[in-house]
Amino acid sequence: MAGKSGRTIAHTQNKSLLKRLMCWESMLVILFIVVNIYCSSLSSTYQINNVLREMPKYLTEVFLLLPMAYILVMGDIDISVGSIVCLSATVACILGNKGLPFGLVLLVGLLTGALCGLINGIIVTKFTELPPMIVTLGTQILFRGIAEIALGSGGSISLEHAEGFRMLAGRVGRIPYILFLVLILAVIYIIILSKTTFGRKLYAIGSNKLAAYYAGVKVQKIRLIVFTLTGLMAGLSALFLTALQYGVNTTTASGFEMNAISMAVFGGISTAGGKGRLQGGVIAAFIIISLRVGLGQINLNPQVILIILGALLILAVMAPNIVEQFKLMKKRSSVK
Repeated sequence: MAGKSGRTIAHTQNKSLLKRLMCWESMLVILFIVVNIYCSSLSSTYQINNVLREMPKYLTEVFLLLPMAYILVMGDIDISVGSIVCLSATVACILGNKGLPFGLVLLVGLLTGALCGLINGIIVTKFTELPPMIVTLGTQILFRGIAEIALGSGGSISLEHAEGFRMLAGRVGRIPYILFLVLILAVIYIIILSKTTFGRKLYAIGSNKLAAYYAGVKVQKIRLIVFTLTGLMAGLSALFLTALQYGVNTTTASGFEMNAISMAVFGGISTAGGKGRLQGGVIAAFIIISLRVGLGQINLNPQVILIILGALLILAVMAPNIVEQFKLMKKRSSVK
């Protein structure tokens, strides 16, 4: 488009190669490479075959990352997803042991998760004065409590008819089915968030809910959809987790919600809403998985692994502020 000066103004801003390389996603890719090189130096057993063998149990958390990114972009939060996974897995396991067709078990497991997500969505959209964190804290306790009652005094159930679930835990050669599904869903979620009107509405809601409402965005309807979708993905995670563990207990998926949020935040998605890209969250997820597998193979204390991951998360949150402070100092010095 030509202005009065005769210059042509581009519709989109041209980004230099240096700016592209310095974006957070590019830095995460570099970090992913560095982490894998480091893990390879720590243990001779850190090889692609061993990583692919241990990866599936961590990939179940990535199912939760994808919709969690949407929720965080909207400026909301859901800390009940771990309990939804536990309840959905419990229902699927009980029905599977009763000899119901595997297709029906899958459907009920997914619907259980979706129903829990719908309950969260109805509460946060009908009672807008309630913070989503408080709402989902309550449902977190509720859903896991129901699962514990269903599991009984033993606190666990093992699969008796595991044929169908073995298929979910299967592989194509050395690559697990779950990895294919995670990558396919990640691409779909990224495209929806970054390329569609629905994704732009999520960013608008996260930036300013009231402004988005007056702009014609059906804020509460979209929030209801996203919370329900989060429950559905928790149900999917539950099915794969049940297949991998051949059962369920009262601690199943404990901490999954924090892991999913950590992946998203580490990937550059703001908990304040309206900022961040899912690409970064997916890369961050594989960085964390690589660290867990690599450090686990040298028998490092799990608590130490948590400390390392926590430190990385803090640095990731601080990094943008440090960069901004550096730019501000540089600008002030140039003015002087």
